Amino acid sequence: MDIARYILMGILTLACVILIILVLVQSKEDNGASSTVMGASASNFYEKNKGRTKEGKIKKTTAFLIGFIFVLVVVLDIIYVA
Repeated sequence: MDIARYILMGILTLACVILIILVLVQSKEDNGASSTVMGASASNFYEKNKGRTKEGKIKKTTAFLIGFIFVLVVVLDIIYVA
């Protein structure tokens, strides 16, 4: 069981490092007051296809990785308590 703990801890460490890198790579979405004045439309082509862009893929990967880390931490907690 110790080998499984070390392998899972290694995967957790790697996932955390990847998550940090993905968060640092993401661009800032806040447009500030200009979007309020100009009226940012949510029905334009870019907003509809945002998930297919590089930023959209990074966002989806980040969300998936957060869930993966959460599940991995719960599994590690169960293993360490048992």
